Amino acid sequence: MSEVLTEIQDGFIIVTINRPDAKNAMTKAAAEGIRAAMEQLDNDNSLNAGILTGAGGTFCSGMDLKGFLRGETPSVKGYGFGGITEKGPEKPLIAAVEGYALAGGLELALACDLCVANVNAKFGIPEVKRSLVAAAGGVIKLQQLVGKRVAMEWALTGDFFSAQRAYEVGFVNRVTEGAAIDAAIELATTVAANGPLALKATKKIINESYDWTSEEAWKKQAEITAPVFTSKDAQEGSLAFAQKRKPEWKGE
Repeated sequence: MSEVLTEIQDGFIIVTINRPDAKNAMTKAAAEGIRAAMEQLDNDNSLNAGILTGAGGTFCSGMDLKGFLRGETPSVKGYGFGGITEKGPEKPLIAAVEGYALAGGLELALACDLCVANVNAKFGIPEVKRSLVAAAGGVIKLQQLVGKRVAMEWALTGDFFSAQRAYEVGFVNRVTEGAAIDAAIELATTVAANGPLALKATKKIINESYDWTSEEAWKKQAEITAPVFTSKDAQEGSLAFAQKRKPEWKGE
């Protein structure tokens, strides 16, 4: 049975970590499966967004410790833990969290661009409790999202925190009492309806501009956005608006 399942819907791909008996703990095979799905997302012009979720009511409980003891690293070279923590897809990726997103599981959610969680979901980076370090993004990227003090508390205590708390500090975009995947599909449908070139450029600027100087920011933004403004899709978007119809994107 495949450790990663994929399903194509209208404009987006759903990627499911499929190790429910192991709380979707990450293995080398699962990381490679996610990486392959991300390549499919980026290379398929009919796809504008992706959703990452877990089977059986859990998002991901982190690294598979049995595999770790065997010397296995659940990463992909150049892309990181789970195939995305160092380098994710060019297109938007949404985490749909049910149950637990712990350790590497939280870092997978952190690597996504948006996050939807069921109200009963639990998050945490408890590595310090096992004399480990949240080295797949937790101690590097988390403070950029939630601030230094909150990130320091989560990283140093290793305690779990709720979906509501994650929402309050900006880690989670939407908390739902229903299935997280349903709310994620609704969000992905909205995102995927937009211009593909504009989506990739917008994501790139937001992800990379945090350490740009003011002078660099305008120059680099112009370099990234120039091809978007001169694209056929930009003309199509304006024309569709004027004609009051749904645009037909070409990715050109």
